Amino acid sequence: MAQIAAHAQSVTFVTLYPAPELCYNPNIDSTNPLPAAKTPACLPAPAYEQQDAVFATAFEIVRLAIADRTFPAASVAITHKGSLVGLKAFGRFTYEPNSPETSADSIFDLASLTKVIATTSMAMILYERGLLDLDLPVVAAVGEFAGEDPRRDAVTLRMLLAHSSGLPAYEKLFLRVKTRDELLSAAFATPLTANPGARTEYSDIGFIILEVALERIVEESLDRFSQHEIFGPLAMTQTAFNPPSAWRASIPPTANDQSFRNRVIQGEVQDENASVMGGVAPHAGLFASAGDLAIFAHVMLSGGRPILRPETVALFTRRESSPAGTSRALGWDTPSSPSHSGKYFSSNSFGHLGYTGTSLWIDPDRQLSITLLTNRTWPDCSNQAIKQLRPKFHDAVVESLGGT
Repeated sequence: MAQIAAHAQSVTFVTLYPAPELCYNPNIDSTNPLPAAKTPACLPAPAYEQQDAVFATAFEIVRLAIADRTFPAASVAITHKGSLVGLKAFGRFTYEPNSPETSADSIFDLASLTKVIATTSMAMILYERGLLDLDLPVVAAVGEFAGEDPRRDAVTLRMLLAHSSGLPAYEKLFLRVKTRDELLSAAFATPLTANPGARTEYSDIGFIILEVALERIVEESLDRFSQHEIFGPLAMTQTAFNPPSAWRASIPPTANDQSFRNRVIQGEVQDENASVMGGVAPHAGLFASAGDLAIFAHVMLSGGRPILRPETVALFTRRESSPAGTSRALGWDTPSSPSHSGKYFSSNSFGHLGYTGTSLWIDPDRQLSITLLTNRTWPDCSNQAIKQLRPKFHDAVVESLGGT
């Protein structure tokens, strides 16, 4: 997305999925319809001519991280008060000197940002349409989740979104299954490790089960729904699950996988469970450019229009009151102490991280969003230095804008 202005003037939608049928119950009326909005209104105004001077300190932090081999490639987008004030790429796809240079059009494996950009947005849209009852027991929507443990009957869809279901954080299901259906069956049968609602434990398993519930509500897959309800309306033309082969040259590799798939992972999802699910998964699998995430963040800062209402955005991005001490909202996270968002993001902020080295943080009080996309898992996931890089980078951006 080298020139977002040109992007706005010539929106060309990539036909990744067939035209959708009506995907919700036409008998359920939306009592407060959104005002008509033209797609270009979703785009933040380009205003990054002075970015190298304004964000000199922040950009140098990224360059030094590349020199220290924290990650080989990075792409940054910053929106502030309705404008795109930063759009910058750094490094090369890998550490090899002849590797392709990263550009503002480079497309990254978002990993767990998939949870908020696609899956949580799908839940928000269904909630607005009166189709999603957040306090519905999971077993009512996904009967396969029932089991001998009576606690499973108390798990709700809200708990899955808020990561308080009692399900474990992660299971290497890919080691014992070969197909999507087998992986789903294994996820349904995963035992609880805590009482529902008693504690917060970030859980990929919970989101895998959530996806099944959402897809059954609309009788449509996550990728199709996301394309025509989120990415299409917002002109996010560089965002997709299972990106087409023509995009591969624009996608930095994420891993040299010699233990499971035995190949370099480029243009396909890095997460192994998502790979078994065919690349379309609620917890990982989405690819996007930093510029496209800037569009999404701008929409969230604008109250969600034209795809959502401000009240829905506020509900899903507000920190949950329980379990005690949680930093989680519905799908989203909020700043904790310490936080990857740094020390300046307000208590009303919300964001999320991705395992491959991606992050998006949004502050309604400052009218600020910061997208940082990297491939820190190249060639493997051993380097954890991004944990120190993220807050340092975010603080430098806020300070560059005169914030304290």
